[in-house]
Amino acid sequence: MAGQVVISAVAGAGFEIIFGDFLKMVLKAQKNNSQFKPSLKRLEEMLKDMAPNIKKIESLNAELDQPKQLERLKGLVTKGNDLVNKCSKIQKYNYLKRPLYNKKLLKLEKDIRDHISSVLQLQAVADTKEILHTQNSNLVAVKDVSSGVRQLSDQFGKLSMTLSNACRVDSSKSYSNTILAGVCSPPLLKVDPVGLKIPLSDLEIKLLNDETSQHIVLSAPGGCGKTTLATALCQHGNVKDKFKSNIFFINVSKLRDLLVIVKMIFQHKEIELPDFRSEEDAANHLERLFKQIGPDPILLVLDDVWPVSKSILDKLKFRIENYKILVTSRYEFPSFGSTYKLETLNLADAMTLFQKLAFPLDQQSYAPDHKSLEEMVKCCRGFPLVISVVGKSLCRKSAAEWRKRLKECSKPASILYDNEILNCLQSSVEAFNDNVVAKECFMDLGSFPEDHRIPATTLIDMWAELYNLDEDDAIANLHELSDRNLIEVVVTRKDANEDDGSYNEHFVTQHDLLRELAIRESNSGNIEDRKRVLLEIIENKIPEWLMEQDQLSIRAKLLSISTDEKFSSSWSTMQAPEVEVLLLNFQTEKYSLPEFIERMNKLKVLVLHNYGFVPAELSNFPLLGSLSNLKRIRLEKVSIPSLFLTSMKWRKLEKMSLVMCNIDQAFNKSTNKISDAFPKLVDLTIDYCNDLEELPTGFCDLVLLRKLSITNCHKLLALPEDMGNLIDLEVLRLNSCIELTELPGTIGRLHKLQILDLSECLSVKELPEQIGQLHDLSKLYMIECSSCELPSSVANLVHLNEVIGDQETAMSWNRFKPCLPSLTIKVHKENNLNWLG
Repeated sequence: MAGQVVISAVAGAGFEIIFGDFLKMVLKAQKNNSQFKPSLKRLEEMLKDMAPNIKKIESLNAELDQPKQLERLKGLVTKGNDLVNKCSKIQKYNYLKRPLYNKKLLKLEKDIRDHISSVLQLQAVADTKEILHTQNSNLVAVKDVSSGVRQLSDQFGKLSMTLSNACRVDSSKSYSNTILAGVCSPPLLKVDPVGLKIPLSDLEIKLLNDETSQHIVLSAPGGCGKTTLATALCQHGNVKDKFKSNIFFINVSKLRDLLVIVKMIFQHKEIELPDFRSEEDAANHLERLFKQIGPDPILLVLDDVWPVSKSILDKLKFRIENYKILVTSRYEFPSFGSTYKLETLNLADAMTLFQKLAFPLDQQSYAPDHKSLEEMVKCCRGFPLVISVVGKSLCRKSAAEWRKRLKECSKPASILYDNEILNCLQSSVEAFNDNVVAKECFMDLGSFPEDHRIPATTLIDMWAELYNLDEDDAIANLHELSDRNLIEVVVTRKDANEDDGSYNEHFVTQHDLLRELAIRESNSGNIEDRKRVLLEIIENKIPEWLMEQDQLSIRAKLLSISTDEKFSSSWSTMQAPEVEVLLLNFQTEKYSLPEFIERMNKLKVLVLHNYGFVPAELSNFPLLGSLSNLKRIRLEKVSIPSLFLTSMKWRKLEKMSLVMCNIDQAFNKSTNKISDAFPKLVDLTIDYCNDLEELPTGFCDLVLLRKLSITNCHKLLALPEDMGNLIDLEVLRLNSCIELTELPGTIGRLHKLQILDLSECLSVKELPEQIGQLHDLSKLYMIECSSCELPSSVANLVHLNEVIGDQETAMSWNRFKPCLPSLTIKVHKENNLNWLG
């Protein structure tokens, strides 16, 4: 409603009024949202400095008689007004929404600058006409107007930068998998699905017809393509046109708590979370929200719903006009709504899909005769998931392998759909003839919560230690699984280059049936003899096999413990002396580490991943001090206590990753030197830690560091002056540290530095002259760094092979190409931000 009022004002009011409304919005945002106060204060001062020029802008409009030119400028200011309004609603922990606003604000800045340039060009024409047709006295008057416009241009440049900072600083989590598409945005389809044309049309009719049932259940066995069909439906033109931005796509899985769903929707709509007293209260809040959204049509897609979540479906039934719910499930829920049964693929479509995967056009693959091919496809029973996995696994295989697989797949199977599918998928997993480690890596994927993205770096760390691999071999196994369609790798930055050795922007997803297969295989045999133990605790109910033993002793090398949002941190006694990798997946706001950790003397990799909404408070943290062999640790979305307690010993720690954490206490003052606490640290990642303002004293004494990644830390103001002490540093990533103002001159002493990423460091206005001393620098990222000036010394970067930047940055580098003949300049288009869905 407020937006409509502003638009009306634009149509009829003068620019001075629009400007005044914008200033009022900034003042209001300061009052209501303290986390933006510093940036908004600067914006307020900037706008007040501009105020004397506003009347000059109005007079310019009269002088040039070009109302359309100024109308465009009004529209841009209105757009800025809307952005500040949205920023005032961003929640404290909305970490990943920031890229969306970064992108929009950068475009706003560019549009304002471009439009100001066009106004100045128009003014130049007017100047020429005045010179030809008026007296000198009139010419002076025109020059005064021109001066006002140029002053306005300068002010708008500063305004757009300040506005950009105002909306970026402190905006926090949303992922997805996406952005930024929101947390409830439908996932993106990479390819057009095969064989779904008729069901897509049928369901479209049901959704677009207001006379049909409000509640539709899309039912089929696992692996039939229900999620794919629902995703395609959300992206279909007519459905998108009807429901627009009110499509909410949520993976429910075996979720038992309505609160999680409601929180996701509120977060998606960028509305501050109320303090829900109960599930009923949450449902009431959601109903009121949907009524406010109405009468615009609303589509709520609840994907992969299980019977345990039936009560959630009932609570989401609201009597709201134009409100539809689409459920995908292996079950029908007849009391909830009408059922649409998705059939498996017919033989023709199944053959098309299979051949597309088994015989890619650019590969030389053995092709069996038509009869054998048809028999193999029939073995897949028309399930798209099975077809894709089996087809991919046979790509480029020999005739003998085809005969072997056909024999295996032709064995009698259970009449139960899920078992039948798992048995068929099992043959593809067993096909890892010459790569036993890759098969073990596949089994490890069952260690993570269902339907959550897995950071690729976590898998790489696990596999490197479990199977004694170097990181390149671990990465090769990641690609092996992807090539066989056993996983999907999602990359959240299009400019992410695997040649850099960085996988911080890579995430892994997996179909739930493939996860079930990994779990089934991992759970075979006696608990004491398993290679990996996967423990899932729901509502504090300890599994029976664990309750039956007074003191369980396991010999597994991997232990995964996943708990839900109701877990009370009450742990059973366990002996796990052989565990090398421990994964603790949880969702509570307070979490106590299990006491049996301190007896894990062989532990090499520890991962604490909070899947909840806010950073969790940790207790028993000092227990980690006993892990004398710990080499890699990843902490995600937790409030980290001090890392320098006297009991904490990180003597063998080589890699530490802190993601979406509160770390203000982690590096607090201590009598211990940071180099003494972390004597072997070579790889440090700090990502989306919004309370990091400066690095701790003595940080640059970590002289063994080879990789340092401090990214999306929006309050980081400066790097230590003694940065040049990190003489072994090879990779330095600082992208999206938007308040960082400069690089220290000592950076020139980093003679081993090969990769430098400064993308979206918006406040860095120039590179230091000493940058030219980085003689081993081979790759430089400078996306959205158009305001950063390049010193003449960059001509000395003789080994610089690649600069990745935006169009303006590329133009700045073009003038140095004659001095750098091996330099390639790549213009970056845009980020792939659809990863939260």
